[in-house]
Amino acid sequence: MADPSSYRPRPGEIPDSPGVYRFRDEHRRVIYVGKAKSLRQRLANYFQDLVNLHPRTRSMVTTAASVEWTVVSTEVEALQLEYSWIKEYDPRFNVKYRDDKSYPYLAVTMNDEFPRVQVMRGHKKKGVRYFGPYAHAWAIRDTVDLLLRVFPVRTCSAGVFKNAERTGRPCLLGYIGKCSAPCVGRISPEDHYELAEEFCDFMAGRTGTYLRRLEKQMAEASDEMEYERAARLRDDVGALKKAMEKNAVVLADATDADLIAVAEDELEAAVQIFHVRGGRVRGQRGWVTDKVEEITTAALVEHALQQLYGEETGDAVPKEVLVPALPDPVEPVQEWLTGRRGANVSLRIPQRGDKKALMETVQRNAQQALVLHKTKRASDLTTRSRALEEIADALDLDSAPLRIECYDISHLQGDDVVASMVVFEDGLQRKNEYRRFQIKGFAGQDDVRSMHEVITRRFRRYLAEKEKSGEWAGAEDTPVNGTPGPADAVTLGAPAVAPAVGEDDGLIGPKDDDGRPRKFAYPPQLVVVDGGRPQVAAARRALDELGIDDIAVCGLAKRLEEVWVPGEEDPVVLPRSSEGLYLLQRVRDEAHRFAITYQRAKRAKRLRSGPLDEVPGLGETRKQALIKHFGSVKRLRAATLEQIQEVPGIGRKTAETIAVALARSAPAAPAVNTATGEIIEEEEPDTTGGSSGEPVSAGLPDDRRGQQT
Repeated sequence: MADPSSYRPRPGEIPDSPGVYRFRDEHRRVIYVGKAKSLRQRLANYFQDLVNLHPRTRSMVTTAASVEWTVVSTEVEALQLEYSWIKEYDPRFNVKYRDDKSYPYLAVTMNDEFPRVQVMRGHKKKGVRYFGPYAHAWAIRDTVDLLLRVFPVRTCSAGVFKNAERTGRPCLLGYIGKCSAPCVGRISPEDHYELAEEFCDFMAGRTGTYLRRLEKQMAEASDEMEYERAARLRDDVGALKKAMEKNAVVLADATDADLIAVAEDELEAAVQIFHVRGGRVRGQRGWVTDKVEEITTAALVEHALQQLYGEETGDAVPKEVLVPALPDPVEPVQEWLTGRRGANVSLRIPQRGDKKALMETVQRNAQQALVLHKTKRASDLTTRSRALEEIADALDLDSAPLRIECYDISHLQGDDVVASMVVFEDGLQRKNEYRRFQIKGFAGQDDVRSMHEVITRRFRRYLAEKEKSGEWAGAEDTPVNGTPGPADAVTLGAPAVAPAVGEDDGLIGPKDDDGRPRKFAYPPQLVVVDGGRPQVAAARRALDELGIDDIAVCGLAKRLEEVWVPGEEDPVVLPRSSEGLYLLQRVRDEAHRFAITYQRAKRAKRLRSGPLDEVPGLGETRKQALIKHFGSVKRLRAATLEQIQEVPGIGRKTAETIAVALARSAPAAPAVNTATGEIIEEEEPDTTGGSSGEPVSAGLPDDRRGQQT
């Protein structure tokens, strides 16, 4: 590990002008390429105290052994040079988009004497017109098969073409009318080239003129009673319309635009691009990248633009590029795109209308692509095995942690404090083993104390199960902070979406042979907590108090993705590309999702509760019937027992119970207007389940109600 001060340039050496810089390692390999409006200001950021640097930046500057730079005239030149050097050196610390598949294009070889229509992949060649990319090669072949009836362009390979030319006999397509057979001289090179140009015009979106011309020819043939020719033209029009239907109109006014969306998390990002030509989606593609450098969404967009248009010119760069975030600054990028196209290019964020709606569709595709990539990565057995081995090595475990449990605390400003436990076995989720907890030992916000309580309750139940089975006879099941330990958690057989019923027994999961819910019978090899050193220390202390010393504990701090272990002053820093870190992050994020889902459901239930919820034995149907009959809780509270009994299903005993419960929950004395002496009364809302019973804040987004953890 190098000390950045050993190769830091002397003061005054770095020019205060635009340029591109390269960091090299001790073997002179380029490990990072960047650009800057001011080289002096940008490079100074890399040579500050290492403690102040982002972990990814810190890793880069300590790996590097030297830095060099090249001065350019403008920021546009810096952008071009940065792209060229990234392509040339492939630096390990730069974001590099990798295609999640090799996308096929529909290509027309206009540089041949007889242009050929074919499927092409890989790098683009000069003199070839490309359309797409398409998601599947069969989609191209279906489109071409429809269009060859109207545009019988050559599709055969060079070998087939020369063989037909030698024998004087065309291929099957030539006999059935789907090729104009230039190999045997049925069409001149000039006419065939013009036919290929018409094919390209149609694929480029200029369809209206050609369709109208065919329809006019069909009508003329019909008027002249050339019915066979009219029928052939009718079928041609139908084939073209069918080909057009494969790409529905998404934007009006024959818009040419590319829409770029980004979905990202701490470690990876997915980019999706929709190519819209003539108002129709002509192609779609996507990339996935590891975030090996500290990078914003705007920077991800800038890298995507470089990747997408770095080798394109002319019409391949559309008039309009829609993005989720603008590069900073945006002017050099827009000027660079304009130079690639040779005409003005608009780079902007869609704000309303059809373009914004389509951008939301692209965003959903990007999110799904990221989820699919993570799912494929997580389902690979070799990858999972490597992740578990990396975790074992990093934490100095005797063996790979085949069962990992992760815990997270969630609350809203200290209210409705809950916790979650998720389980991963062999690197995969075991949702039927998930548990959720309510914090019972105290009130208020204290994540460390909450973590101690949850770990104690979980493993106290584990010891009780061992004692019950005769495997262990140890300490008694002591309460936490005076709280007894009956059913501490709920088993979940599916993702939590419903609020719990009662204290902790909301959803029933898998059961033992005696029909009781399955308990905490299986110990993990590793306990992961969402948090840093304090949470880890609390979890370790809880295990020590129970006499458990064969279960490892670690914590994953979200801000810097650092792994904390008990008793250590410094965290364990796993490489950003580490499969072990990726697995720990997935476990932590799943625990957070599960906890916050339960917390929100619990809060929603509390906000919907009312005085009638305190009446024992009164179900939802009879509560609704009471409110429907009286109109409000206030009128119900003022009613006599005889009036309450008028509601269907309410007897004398139930009416008495309702009256007593409402009397206990009677509101405080009414407010009085001191100026007039008037009593201010407010109609009580319906609080039996309708939205009218929620406070104003309950309908606001989470970020308007306070931070949720």
